[in-house]
Amino acid sequence: MTTMAQLATAMQATLLYFPNTIARSSGFTQRRSKCTAALFVQTLVFGWLAHPQATLENLTQTAAARGLRISPQGLEERFAAAGAPLLQHVLAQAVSHIVTADPVVVPLLRRFTAVYVLDSTTVSLPDALAEQWAGCGGSGSLAALKLQVRLDLCAGRLDGPELQPGRAHDSSAALQTALVPVGALRLADLGYFTLGVFATIAAGGGYWFSRLNGGTNVYRANGQSWDLTAWLAQQEDATGEYAIQLGAKDRLPCRLLIAPVPAEVAAERRRRLRAEATKRGQTPSAEQLARADWTLYVTNVPGTLLSWQEALVVGHARWQIELLFKHWKSQGHLDDWRSTQPWRILCEVYAKLIGLVLQHWLFVLGCWGAAARSRVKAGQTIQQHALLLALTLEMRHQLQSALRILAACLAGGGRLNTRRTKPNTYQYLLDPSLLALA
Repeated sequence: MTTMAQLATAMQATLLYFPNTIARSSGFTQRRSKCTAALFVQTLVFGWLAHPQATLENLTQTAAARGLRISPQGLEERFAAAGAPLLQHVLAQAVSHIVTADPVVVPLLRRFTAVYVLDSTTVSLPDALAEQWAGCGGSGSLAALKLQVRLDLCAGRLDGPELQPGRAHDSSAALQTALVPVGALRLADLGYFTLGVFATIAAGGGYWFSRLNGGTNVYRANGQSWDLTAWLAQQEDATGEYAIQLGAKDRLPCRLLIAPVPAEVAAERRRRLRAEATKRGQTPSAEQLARADWTLYVTNVPGTLLSWQEALVVGHARWQIELLFKHWKSQGHLDDWRSTQPWRILCEVYAKLIGLVLQHWLFVLGCWGAAARSRVKAGQTIQQHALLLALTLEMRHQLQSALRILAACLAGGGRLNTRRTKPNTYQYLLDPSLLALA
């Protein structure tokens, strides 16, 4: 577990000392100025952490709190092309720090040494930034930034965000092949479905869990080819699990978990399949449409460690990273800005990402150990204390005191309310039978 002293050290290293060491090499500083690289970074990070929709005038007030008197125009001049590389380097420095809490008190998760959820989200950028971050083009954006993130549901560790061009495929991310320790479980969506990666994870003593990719060859445990789509069409209820092998060459042994979905869920899945295919100028295959009636998971986790019903709950828990991205965009306004100037927008995205990484650190140390934690409530509390952190950043003992105060506030007021009709994910994890009832 990361201590408050270690967290304070990470914050000071990232925001107080590191920016000035790369001020010249990043091109931000050409001559001596009262607006140092560190003060510029702190102004943006703490300013937008406290008020994600802050104006230039709001940001200059944050700068004043850090001892920098600068006009809105003077601050805007620092957003030139040199400001973005500085902030990108600081973001990489922030990502290099590992912050973890004691594992959350959820017995189902604690059967594993870690439970990693891997996924990505994309932020569309002005077309003028296509040279820096190429988008998909066509009906999509000419410029876009893809953020690859891996989140440990046990101890809260955040790997990433790893930055990629928006057009990059998820399977090309460095996190796709990141180490999965012995006894750890990795959950990832279809964009990361690669049998070679699964085999490597299994060979290293780790576990993998994924939805089944429709184009994958499926074989029964005895090696006989299995037309799963045709077989499902003949079943009234195929609920359960089956021992199978995946891949014509790999023949990767695993469990296939099958559960039917309600008619309205299947209809929504088909609607999304058609909408996504239309964007690409394609038509969804008959196999994709037919399989929408079923939830199909594959995993190498043995049944002795994770029952069929428990496995469905673990698959449901993958949405926690979608909630993280939703929080970054809705509460953190990661993809929302007031300016039309491309470089200022890119600076804002980088600065907000740094702030969101910092926010996650605080969230982890403040209330990660409680299963019923609310990221939204925690985010509101952190926003209220952002200026206090800025004011105490240079003073180590005062910073640690501010962090302890914030942690106490998070522990006391960052809880989710129990829901009867639509249980929260933590309720499913604590009682997997609730998913069957839902």
